[in-house]
Order: sequence, then C-alpha cells, then structure tokens
Amino acid sequence: MPYRIGVFLLFVATLVTAWLLGGWVGYRQVEQESLEESFRYRQLVANELNRYLPVPELMAEHPLLQRALEAPDNPSAILAANEQMQRMATIVGSSDVYLMDTRGLTIAANNYLQPDSFVGRNFNFRPYFYEAMESGDSAIYFALGLMSGVRGLYFSHPVRDEGGQIIGVVAVKVLVHELESQWDRPTGLREAEMVVLDHNGISFLASRQDWLYRNFSGMADAVPDEYSRRRYPDRDLTPMALKTLGTPWGLLEQSATVRIQDSGKPREYLSVRTPLPRMDWTLQVMVSTRSVVWTRLGFAVGGAALFFGGLLTWLYLRERYRREAELALRGEQLERSVAERTADLENSNRKLVEEIRERERTQTELRETQQELIQAAKLAVLGQMSAGLNHEMNQPLTAIQTYARNSRRFLEKGAGEMVDANLSEIILLCDKMAELTRQFKVFARKSEGPPAVVDLRQPIDASLKIIVAQQSSSEIDIQWHRPDSPVMCHGDLIRIEQVMVNLMANAVQAVEGGARPEIRIDIEETEQHWKCLVRDNGPGLQGDTEQIFEPFFTTKSVKQGLGLGLSISRQIVDALGGSLTGRNRRDGPGAEFVVTLKKREAME
Repeated sequence: MPYRIGVFLLFVATLVTAWLLGGWVGYRQVEQESLEESFRYRQLVANELNRYLPVPELMAEHPLLQRALEAPDNPSAILAANEQMQRMATIVGSSDVYLMDTRGLTIAANNYLQPDSFVGRNFNFRPYFYEAMESGDSAIYFALGLMSGVRGLYFSHPVRDEGGQIIGVVAVKVLVHELESQWDRPTGLREAEMVVLDHNGISFLASRQDWLYRNFSGMADAVPDEYSRRRYPDRDLTPMALKTLGTPWGLLEQSATVRIQDSGKPREYLSVRTPLPRMDWTLQVMVSTRSVVWTRLGFAVGGAALFFGGLLTWLYLRERYRREAELALRGEQLERSVAERTADLENSNRKLVEEIRERERTQTELRETQQELIQAAKLAVLGQMSAGLNHEMNQPLTAIQTYARNSRRFLEKGAGEMVDANLSEIILLCDKMAELTRQFKVFARKSEGPPAVVDLRQPIDASLKIIVAQQSSSEIDIQWHRPDSPVMCHGDLIRIEQVMVNLMANAVQAVEGGARPEIRIDIEETEQHWKCLVRDNGPGLQGDTEQIFEPFFTTKSVKQGLGLGLSISRQIVDALGGSLTGRNRRDGPGAEFVVTLKKREAME
C-alpha cells in the first residue's frame, strides 16, 4: 500500500509540475508575440511622428505667415496666407493647416472657404497652443476635432518675427485612421486586440470599434475629468468591465492577465503595455490565453507519458532484476536436474524411435495388406466371371474349328477364295479373343504410380467389355450414354476401372431374372466435379444404405461374393479425393450408385 501511495503522489507532483511548466511556456510564447506586435506598432507610430514633427517648424519660417500675423487687418496678406495654407495641406497630406495669433484666435486656415472654417475660432485652451507658446518649441497633441469630431494628431510650432519674438502659432492636423488600419493581428493567434490609451487610460485607437473611447484603467466607478471631456467631446467614456488578475510567474512586469466581459461572456487575455515615443500614450496589446490552456494540456499529457514511461521502465528493470535473481537461484537446481532428465530423455527417445519404426512397419504392412485385399477383390471378381469368360471363349474356338475344317475341304477342291474368306474370319475371331484376354489381364494388373489426369470414358469402356463378356449379361439392356468430348478427371485408370466393374457386376446380379433387366450409365457435370451414375431397375437396396459399404456385409450367397467389393470401391474413390454413394432410385424401382471425381484440365 505505501508503494502505491508513493507512486500516486509522484504522479500528482508530475502533473502539477507539467501544468505549471506548460503555463510558463505558454505565457512566455504569448508574451513574446505580444512584445513583437508592440514593437512593430511602436515603430509605426514613431515613424509617423518623425514624419510630421518638422513640418510645422518649416511652415513657421514662411514669410507669408509672418506677414499675416503682423498685419491681420490686411485682406491681401490674409488671403495670401490662406492660399498658402491650402498648398501646404496638399503637400504634406494633412487634413487641416491653420494659423493662430498670440491670443489663440485663428486668422488663416486652409478651409477658409468652407462653412465650418477654423477662421475666427479661438483655440487658446488646446494644449498644442499654450504648450507651444510657453515652451517656444514644437508641441504634439491628440484630440477630437471640435468642428469635425474626427480624431487627429495636432502638430504645432510658434511663429517668430524678425526679432525672434513669438507672434503666433501654426498648427497641422493629421488624421489617425491610418495608424489604426496598420494594426494586424498576430498570424499565429486567432484572438488578439490592440488599444492605444492616453494618460487617463482612455482608448482613442482600438482594433475594435466598440472599444473606442472606453476607460481601461480597471476602475468600474471611474469618472472622466474635465480634461478628458474637453479632449473627447460628446463621447460616453464608460469604463470597461475589466479586471486585472496579476502577472503570471516568469513574465515581465509590464505583462498581466486581465479578464474582460465581452457580450456577457468573460474572456481572459494577456495584456502587455508599452509606452509610445514622444507622447503620453500607452500601447496595450491583449492576446487570448486559450493557447496557454492547450499548451498546459500538452505538457500535462507529455508529463503523464513521461511518468508512465519512467514507471514502466522502473517496473521492467525491477522485475528483470528480480527474475535474474530467481534465475541465479534456480540455476544450480536446473543444472542438477538436467543430467537426470537427459538420461530420461535418452531412454524416452530410444523408446520413441522404436515405436516410430514399429508404426512405420505396421503402416507399410497395412498398405501392402490393402493392396493385396484390393487385388484379391479383383481376382474374386474375375473368379465370379470365369464362367462367362469360358462361355465367351468357347464360342470363337468352336467357330475357328469349324472354319479350319471347311478350309481343308475347300483346299482339296481348289476353292482358294473360300479358304481366304475362312482365314479372315479366323483372324477376326482370334483378335476378339485377344482383346478380351487383354482386357482381363489389364484388370487383374496392380495399379502403378500416383493419380493423374484420366478420361473417365476409358475405364467405363474397359469395364463394359469385361461385363459384356459374362454370359449372365447377354439378356440385359446396358445403356451407356457416352459423351462425345473427353471427361477429364483426377484419378487412376486401373482403380476407376475396378470400381466400375464392381458397380456394374452388382447391377448385373441385381437385375438377373427380372422381366426387362436394364442398366444405365450416365455422366453429369457440376461446377467442380464429374459424376458417373450407375442405375439398375432391380429390387433396390434394403435397410441402411451406408451399411452396404461396410466390409463383409452382403445380401448375396457366398458364391456371389464376400461383401468386400463396395467397401474396397469406396476406399479407392476416397483415396482419389472423390466420393461413392448409393441409394434407391427416386424415379422408379432399382438402385443408383454415384461416383464423384474432381475435374481436371487436359493440359495438367
């Protein structure tokens, strides 16, 4: 039990460590991307400021502006200043350029012809005016236009006379929407936002329109001061529902996690604040921390995998050392028992070798006995057919004797043609006897070699010659529906011939003494087999059809056989990979035996 508790505590510690490490790595990645975006946008703002900062100083050196300030009641001088303002605005690409006297009253502007012209308006309350008057140098200010309500950057510089005295201020307004359009979200993150805040925490640039002119100070009860209301006239300036959660471990002080209520749903961001150059602005980049969760989960899974890998390795090594120790202890016992068992195995091997040899001798004797039994069955069939063979041989011998005597007489009479005809008949009869004798000789021969490709018609033809030679078959109608094309099957010519002789001989004995004895031999084809059907119209089979294939089972007299024919025939067909079945005919009286053999191609 203590062992399991220790493993569990170690596993929990591994997960906690992986979770903390994953959070540190995840936050560092998010912070790094936020810093990169802050640096890019900071450079963008600095470039814009450096671009427009020297413009008002150069404008203040123009003599037409000095002349207009020195003679504000001279219409020609004021007109020349207005036209010059228009040209300046077009050249620098600004929205407004206007000239104010020391009281802040606008005496000339590029929009002097427009209904909402700045001419005649007093801007002495604007920081860009009084800061330029007080410092005697350039000033920068951001605010909404009083007339247009459009956000803009105001660049100003004092105008001096020949004696160096300040006689007025020239101001240039540049729109800031281009700065906002330059913001691009980080490509690696889906949720990233940007706001630019003034010194009071009010956003005047934002990547989202609904975040403009909002208070990001984090104080829900913050009330905008008079300065902010004058800077952003007619704006709500409501505080954001923002809560600072603190700085995650290992991050910079300028980074912190914040939770913002967005459409009623809390969203957590990593906020990185960066001051912008030459202004009291702060750039705040906020990146969603969802990726941190996935990083933590990945580290947790990796930590768990590392833990289980180490645990399995430790268990494996522990088990291995334990087994090695056990093997070392059992080694001596095994060595002692090996000698004893070796002697037993040698005795057992000798006995086994003797048993194998004895079994091989028994199998050899069994095969020889089977072959002798098959041969004996053949000779038994030949013995049963001896009477028919005697009858078949006596007829041609008698005819030969008759033809020979007649030929002698024809020779005495000189009838050579008749002698030649008698000799031709004698030759035909001798050929018939030789063919019959050859067929019986082939049937009596033992089978040679393994099974091969056999035309099933040939053993059936040979069997019929033997059966027809019997005297008992002379009155039987034997119908052999011989196919025109070869019937190639897997078998052995002599073995199949023996099976067919047995089946036909049984059929002949079954129909003997019948009114119209008939035997039919047909061949049927299936997808993978050939079937040879031997049918008779005798009394049929009695009792169990499988019993007739048992050795020494017979319903005939001893003279007609010992009951081995069907048993040996089935063994022969089974050895050839086929089957032999017997049943009573369904289309009439009699029995039906079916020999099934596998199909083979002639080219095999």
